[in-house]
Parts: sequence; C-alpha cells; structure tokens
Amino acid sequence: MVNRVSYITVLLLLINLYCNGQKTVDNIYHHGVIYTVDSGFTIAEAFAVDKGKIVAVGSNDAILKSYTSPSIIDLKGKPVYPGFIDAHCHFYNYGLGLYNADLTGTKSFQEVIDIIVKHSKEHPSEWVLGRGWDQNTWTVKEFPDKTLLDSLFPHTPVFLARIDGHAAITNQEALNRAKITVDTKVDGGLIVKSKNDTKLTGVLVDNAVELVKKIIPPPNKREQEQALKKAEENCFAVGLTTVDDAGLDKKVIDLIDEMQKSNALKMRIYAMVSATKENLNYYFKQGKYKADRLNVRSVKLYGDGALGSRGACLLSPYKDKPEQQGFLLQSPEYYKDIIKRCYQYGFQVNTHCIGDSAVRFILHSYAEQLKGKNDLRWRIEHAQVVNKNDFDLFGKYNVIPSVQPTHATSDMYWAEDRLGKERLKGAYAYQQLLQQNHFLANGSDFPVESINPLFGFYAGVVRKDQKDYPKDGFQIENKLSRQEALNGMTIWAAYSNFEEKEKGSIEPGKFADFVILDQDIMKIDEKELYKVKVYQTYVAGFLVYSQSNLNNNK
Repeated sequence: MVNRVSYITVLLLLINLYCNGQKTVDNIYHHGVIYTVDSGFTIAEAFAVDKGKIVAVGSNDAILKSYTSPSIIDLKGKPVYPGFIDAHCHFYNYGLGLYNADLTGTKSFQEVIDIIVKHSKEHPSEWVLGRGWDQNTWTVKEFPDKTLLDSLFPHTPVFLARIDGHAAITNQEALNRAKITVDTKVDGGLIVKSKNDTKLTGVLVDNAVELVKKIIPPPNKREQEQALKKAEENCFAVGLTTVDDAGLDKKVIDLIDEMQKSNALKMRIYAMVSATKENLNYYFKQGKYKADRLNVRSVKLYGDGALGSRGACLLSPYKDKPEQQGFLLQSPEYYKDIIKRCYQYGFQVNTHCIGDSAVRFILHSYAEQLKGKNDLRWRIEHAQVVNKNDFDLFGKYNVIPSVQPTHATSDMYWAEDRLGKERLKGAYAYQQLLQQNHFLANGSDFPVESINPLFGFYAGVVRKDQKDYPKDGFQIENKLSRQEALNGMTIWAAYSNFEEKEKGSIEPGKFADFVILDQDIMKIDEKELYKVKVYQTYVAGFLVYSQSNLNNNK
C-alpha cells in the first residue's frame, strides 16, 4: 500500500511539473533590478542559475513560471550587476604586501619611520619591508634620504617601496647586500645620489629597484597560499570576481592553478606572464592555457616607469625637473623582439606605458606586427599620457586602452607640475581614448590604488576625489558615463581578456558571477557612489561573500 501511494505521489508530481512546464534549477533570484550589461543594456527582474551558469534572465513572472528551485531568493528590489572585473592589478603581490608595513596615506617621512619601527617590533624578521609612501602627499615633496633608516636599522636591511612600486627607499645594509655603490650603473633605472654625487640617498628608481628586490628572500609556499587566500577574501568583499594580474612568473601561475583545481582558490584570474626568458620559453613552447578560473594567453611588458617618481618616458623633459625626461626600461630592440615573438606564437601583448614617449614607441612597435585592423586585442596598460597626435593609433590598430580611473584623481594634485598645462590635456583622457574603438578596460592597479572597484567607478564618472575636489571635476571633458564606467569593469574588461562569451554580463550560458549592492550605482546621487557597499558576491552561483541575509523561500 505504501509503495502504491508513493508511486501515485511521484506520478502526480511529474504530471504537475509537466503541465506547468517548469524546469528545476539550483537557484532562482527574483524581484531585483538586474543590470544585465548585455548588448542592449537590458534591465531585468529575475534570473535562474543552474550548475554554476545562468540559464535564463527575464521578468519575475517569466522566470518563476518557467523554473522551480529549492532555493528561491527574493532580492527585495536590490540592484544586481555582473561580477566586477579588475582589468589591471597585482593580486598576488597585494596579498603578500598585506603582511608588510602599510605606508599608504602617510604625510611625512617621519610618519613612515614611526610605522616601520612599530611594525618591526611587532613582526620581527630578517628584512623590514613596506610599501605605499608617496612623497607627493608630504609637506616636503621630495624623495627621502636613508640617514634615519641607517641609524635605526644599522644591521637589518630595509626596503620600502613607493606606492607605485617603481621607486623605493632602502638603508645602507640593504645597499651593501645588493652590492650597490656610488659607482654602480643601471640601464633603465636611477640610483639617486646626493647633490655632489658622493653619497647614496637610498632611493632607487625603476630597474635599480630590482637590484635589491631580487635578493629579498622569497616567500615559502605556505606564505604564498596565505597571501592568495587573503587577497581573494578582500576582493570578494568589494565585488570582484575576476582579476587581471599584471605580471606573474610560471611558478606562481602553477600554484594558482593547483589551488583553483583543489577549490582552495575560487577567484578567476587572468594571468599576464612576466616577460622573463624562462617564462617566455616555456609558454611559447607549451602555448596558451585556459581553465574555468585561469586564463594564460598574454605577456606583460614594462615600457617605462611612473610619473610620480619621474620614471615615465616623456617626449620632452619634465616641467618641474628639466634635466629629467624619464626612460624606457629596456632597449628598443628588446621590445620589438618580444612583440614579434608574441605575434608569431599568438600571445596577447599588454605593455605598461605611462609617458607619451613610451606610448608612442610601443604603439608603433605594435603596428609593425598588427599592420592594421585586427582582433588580437593587444593592450596599452595605463595609457596615462598620450600625445594628441597618437590617439588615433589606438583605433587604427584596434589597441585596447587598459586604464585606471583612480590614477587621475590621485595624480591630479601634482600632475600639472610634472607635465605642464598643455601636455596635461592628453593625460588621463579616458573619454578621448574611448572614442577610438568605443571600449576600454577599467582596473585599479591595486595595491597602487584601493582594491574597491566602486572607487574607480566614482573617479571615472565624477572625476573628483572623495572630498568633492575639485569643485567642477578634473578635466571633466574626459569623464565617463555611468554605463561606460560599468561596461569598463564588466563586459569590456571581459572582452579585453577574450572572455566576453563566458562572463562580463548576466546572460544565459555565462558563468553565474554577479554582485548585489546595497544601493543602485546607476541611479543614486553621484556624491554617494564611493560609499556603496557590497551585500553579496557570487562566483559560479556560489556565495563567496555576504554582508546580509536575503530571504530564501519556496
């Protein structure tokens, strides 16, 4: 009797399901404001997720009538967006840096000293490491000197990277271990000396930084895993579901792959390969590598240094230091050779270019291989200062500008001092760059800037700092619309990674990577944009971060 009743119950359920035409899925989300970021920038109300992918998007009635699920989630009018993508950052190094002294926001070198003295007592180690100082924010806007470091740390090496990573202040012990003297020469870098050239100040710029960095003991595997996990945790909390790590060695890429395969790391990573001889030989032989969470198909080059440390390569001298013009970090032949090989082996080239001279040189070097219109999606990372005669080269060769909107609002206080008024017009020119190919990729360059993508959204749209300065915005003609800014951190960023068919929008067939915010960034007052918080973040339909509990019901 029991078996007969059970059989009838199952039969009735199947008949009911057949009549209703419903399909069972893992999750249904309804009564939300869903910014799909599809080709029509459609706004939907609900969507269904099954086996980590989006299966349907539409109205509440359409989704709830067509699908059923043990997990039906009422969004209660909350806004939903595709998972945010940071198109240029340093995810792995950010994680490592979380265990070093944080020098961001310091107002003087003395404050830097106070922080590292405290940090070294609380976290004793063979080296004192820190990052984040910026002399442009100090009362005395000059590079520091190592004298205090030498007196406080006579036998412990100290290495403190500038916020952009393109300069550092070290003490004598670190210089001794690196065998750097007043006679040491370095191409593509600068060892800063006293005015009479008889003493080292401890400041190193660009390639000179590497002379010390290469002798710092590397982290062990456990420390690397901890760094990646902590970086992931922080990134999920701000809505990031994919990060483009701009320069990784094969060993780190292999570790990331191992952790992702064991499900210890859920973040999706677009890994740009650092252009070392060993890395290039391996990947050019083995070819591209693609998994659901890892994509290895690009090479990262460094064209020049940074504007803040005057290493950016300019067409004419710095306005505030006429004796300096910056420099390429390698010989012209070096870049041309690697660019040619990337073309031959089918790898995307992503080159760091800050100064207008570096931008021009790399664009012309790209042109020698690209020859014209193409779909290779080579990128200029930062594209920070562009000569007025070179903007059209982005369009002519379909080169993608990969920009960081917060750089504009971080640099605007002193950028004119470096560049002069006329040259500044071609700097941080995101709207002008956008018009070349009608897309750009938005990132942050963290840890140079905050990991929060909404800070970049705010900076791109408002062109002001978070204190509402300047009143009328910084070079407001180059602001982005809200839709453009959102596209830049979703579908356009995915396109720049050759991933637009699997992520970047909330559409059937794509990964269920999405973020729920507490306010609608497409509608609220622009002054509130940077204050918006993430409620929940999902990767492949899996909840990876939650600040709130949405109702689950049937």
